[in-house]
Amino acid sequence: MIFVLGARGRFGQALCRSLPAGEVVAVDRSVYADWWRDDAAAEVFRYFESCGRSAPGSVVVVAAGLLDPAQSPAEHWQVNVELPSRVIQGACTAGLRVVTLGTVMERLVEHPNPYIAAKSQLGRFAALCSEAGEAVMHVQIHTLYGGGQPAPFMFLGQICAALREGSRFEMSPGRQLREYHHVDDDVSALLQLIRAETVGVVGLSHGAAVTLRDLATHIFSAVGREDLLHVGARPEPAYDNYATVLPRPKVLDGVDFRPTLPSVATYVQSVVANDHFPSPQKAT
Repeated sequence: MIFVLGARGRFGQALCRSLPAGEVVAVDRSVYADWWRDDAAAEVFRYFESCGRSAPGSVVVVAAGLLDPAQSPAEHWQVNVELPSRVIQGACTAGLRVVTLGTVMERLVEHPNPYIAAKSQLGRFAALCSEAGEAVMHVQIHTLYGGGQPAPFMFLGQICAALREGSRFEMSPGRQLREYHHVDDDVSALLQLIRAETVGVVGLSHGAAVTLRDLATHIFSAVGREDLLHVGARPEPAYDNYATVLPRPKVLDGVDFRPTLPSVATYVQSVVANDHFPSPQKAT
C-alpha cells in the first residue's frame, strides 16, 4: 500500500492515477495539516501503526510541499522540513517506509533560495535517518511538466503566458542547464526506486539536460512565434547550474523518459490551446 500526502498536487495526482485503487490511499489534507508540530511524530505513529501491522512493506510518499521561492522561509521550513521530518519519525517507528521529495538543485547551487534551502535541510535529515538504518529515501527531482497548467512563476508558466497574450518574452542568455521530466515518467521512476527498496538520497535524473535557451527556442519555433522570443534581454543569474549534467542512476536504466524538446513543446501547445486545462491544486 502507498499512502500519498499531497495527493492534490501535480506529482501526487499522477502517482495516485498510476496505481490501482486498492493499492493507494490519498491521505486527506485535514489528517496531516498539523503534522509539522514538534510533538506530531506520536500522532503520525498512531495513524500509521495499524497500517504497518495489516499491510507490511507499506510506503508513505510525502508529495506535499511548497514550490514558490517567493513564499517566506518560515512557510518553506514548516511545510518542506518540519512536516516530512515528523512523518519520517512517526511512520518509520510504525514500520513503514518513507519517501520524501526534494530537488536536484540541492546539490547544484551554492546560494539557495528559501525553497532549495528547506529541501536541502530535509535531504540532510533523511540521509541521517537512512544511515541510522531507517527505511527512508529522499528523491531529488528535476523540473516537472505535464498533469496540468505550469505554475505561473516557473519558466514554462511564463512562456505560456507570453504565448497566450502574444507578448514579448524576455529571458537571460539561457545558458542554464535543466532537465525537464514529464510527471508520469517520474512517477514510473519513483515506483521503480520503491520496488528496488532504495534508501538514502537519490537523484532522479535521466541525464539529458538542455539549456533554457535551446528549450525556449524550440518551443517558440514549434508554435511559429519566434518573433516573441528575446534571448539575452535580461541579465544572466550569478548563481545557477551552467556546467553539471547529472548521470542517470543505474536503477533507472529501464525507465523510458520522453525526449525533452519535442515533448515539452507539445505540452506547451496543449496548455496554450486549452484555457480549461486542469491546474493541480497546491500539494499542501
